[in-house]
Amino acid sequence: MKYVIEGGNRLKGEVRINGAKNSVLPILAATLLNKGVSILHSCPKLKDVYSMIEILRHLGCTVEFNDSDIIVDSSGVIDYHIPDKLMRAMRSSIFLMGALVARNNIAQISFPGGCDIGHRPIDLHLKSLRKLGISIYESYGYINCKCSSIGGGEIHLDLPSVGATENIMLAASMADGTTVIGNAAKEPEIEDLQNFLNSMGAKISGAGTNTIVIRGVKELHDTEYTIIPDRIVAGTYLIASAITKGEVVLTNVVKRHIDSLLSKLNECGFKIVSGNDFIKLEPCARAKAVDMIITLPFPGFPTDLQAQMVSLLSTADGTSIITETIFDNRFKYTEELVRMGADIKVDGRIAVVKGVEKLTGTNVLAKDLRGGAALVLAGLGAVGTTIVEDIEHIDRGYEDFSENLKNLGASIERTM
Repeated sequence: MKYVIEGGNRLKGEVRINGAKNSVLPILAATLLNKGVSILHSCPKLKDVYSMIEILRHLGCTVEFNDSDIIVDSSGVIDYHIPDKLMRAMRSSIFLMGALVARNNIAQISFPGGCDIGHRPIDLHLKSLRKLGISIYESYGYINCKCSSIGGGEIHLDLPSVGATENIMLAASMADGTTVIGNAAKEPEIEDLQNFLNSMGAKISGAGTNTIVIRGVKELHDTEYTIIPDRIVAGTYLIASAITKGEVVLTNVVKRHIDSLLSKLNECGFKIVSGNDFIKLEPCARAKAVDMIITLPFPGFPTDLQAQMVSLLSTADGTSIITETIFDNRFKYTEELVRMGADIKVDGRIAVVKGVEKLTGTNVLAKDLRGGAALVLAGLGAVGTTIVEDIEHIDRGYEDFSENLKNLGASIERTM
């Protein structure tokens, strides 16, 4: 599949932001814990969400996905083994390790898949779960977890890993005792998982800070919950508006979740207007370069918006320096932007972006999710026709991407 984009149209209008992919995936894993029914609202229709649903059904859950609501009945779970084929479909399947072992005291999974954006070891996950008394060994490509019971403990993460923090929360929710996570990740999705688990009767506090306390409970109950808006999707549409000198209004959005992006857009010369449930970007004649962007864990600038921001800075007035601290192979997409006329020099984890007057449409290849989205944004602002191929990567993170952009005035078609 590919996108065919005719650049030059100003985006204008309103777009409602769907629920966060990076929230709904660990929360779907968490539905295994209550041995009953969980109803989730504002769920995005994404490839990764369908992959997680397929895994839950394999384990014995009954799952319905209607409109943006997912209903999971986990009372019939009888399996603890997830085949390699299902695990490799997405990175976020790793969350099932903590949830399965908490439910069954046993789990068997293979190493997860996902985008090739650099080394993403799961050592912190395994090290942390071992501290809760879980025996873990690797055999024939599978990770085997087993315990008689999960105990509490103090865990200090070497890095504030989002995935490791969430896996510990899942595993420790029904532990015998209290677990304290030090140097925990502080992302909004961590808070969302805490709030979902607490809605089922868990006793977790501190999410959003670097110390999370989990007091284990004996059982959890049915719940109904609404997923937070996707801050990366929100940021992508704001940058799309900026690239096209448009005026896009976002609704169902939480401003504090994207304050780091809004700060950089202000530096570029854009005016931001916001209210309780909306954010509007007002255009400027030409974006200004920014001295520096460094990707960092929340509340720093998100690595998942780095590529989109580079597309904007490619036509900014001046030179910008971007440092990627999270993933070691995240600048692959810049080769495609250079094909469109961008002036970008990459040295390891640093990219120097010298703004040019305009980009020119050509054939480019989406090599990963966020890099692919960045190429679409570049095409929207470029002169001529841009064809973005292998857009299946983009489907993993954006629901109705081309339709939403068309509703805002973009000339974009999805074809074979």
